[in-house]
Amino acid sequence: MLTLTFLVKTLIDLYVMVLLLRIWMQWSRCDFYNPLSQFVVKITQPIIKPLRRVIPAIGPIDTASLLLAFMLTTLKYPILLLIQVGFFSVDPTNLLVGLLSLLKSAGYLVFWVIIIRSLMSWISQGRGPLDYVLMQLTEPLMAPIRRILPAMGGIDFSAMIVILVLYALNFLGMDLFPGLWYLL
Repeated sequence: MLTLTFLVKTLIDLYVMVLLLRIWMQWSRCDFYNPLSQFVVKITQPIIKPLRRVIPAIGPIDTASLLLAFMLTTLKYPILLLIQVGFFSVDPTNLLVGLLSLLKSAGYLVFWVIIIRSLMSWISQGRGPLDYVLMQLTEPLMAPIRRILPAMGGIDFSAMIVILVLYALNFLGMDLFPGLWYLL
């Protein structure tokens, strides 16, 4: 049962991250013809396309993708409970768990995108198509920090500051929702 639990949790978490990445790419107006953008659209389009007929976008935010990500995070723990115990429970607290899980997934996504961008800056030095999309995604977060804290000795500390803010928000979640935050 632990293997099945791990697989289901991992697949749901990865798909939620891809949905959140799609929302983030549309919000930041990433290059649609980039290979990473094409991958994200192709993996989410079969489910999002029918939902868009019913749920329109609100401004630059893809509400169909956001609603699907919220539904997946809300149903994740009842599904895991069904696998582990054989009991499926749906109650209003699942909405709070789903919202917190969605927020935590968004934080993890931002963290990993910044880490990958930082590592790619050492390897390809901004010349690849992946670098361009990562720059488009993270620049709105890192540019305000660069205006306050300029690069020192050619080293950009803005990525570390954003990661420290993400860690602080994670600890805030642990303080506000003790016990529950660890399960997400």
